[in-house]
Amino acid sequence: MSVDDDRETMATIRAIADDVRNGDDESSEQIAAMLYRVSDLYDPEESTTTQDIYTNMRTILNVKERGGIRRSNDDSS
Repeated sequence: MSVDDDRETMATIRAIADDVRNGDDESSEQIAAMLYRVSDLYDPEESTTTQDIYTNMRTILNVKERGGIRRSNDDSS
């Protein structure tokens, strides 16, 4: 799916994301990040696809559901 470059739509979605980000909970930050990522579809300087966004958001939600990313240098052994 291709989305036409539309700076006005991009700016509107990003403004909404900024408003949502000011929420009081962790979900607000996550939703804002998703909105911002979707706004990339309308940014002529970005070369993202709907599939890229879907894959990225699915990965983020899966990692969050598992409790985060465990790194080898974590002290939680």
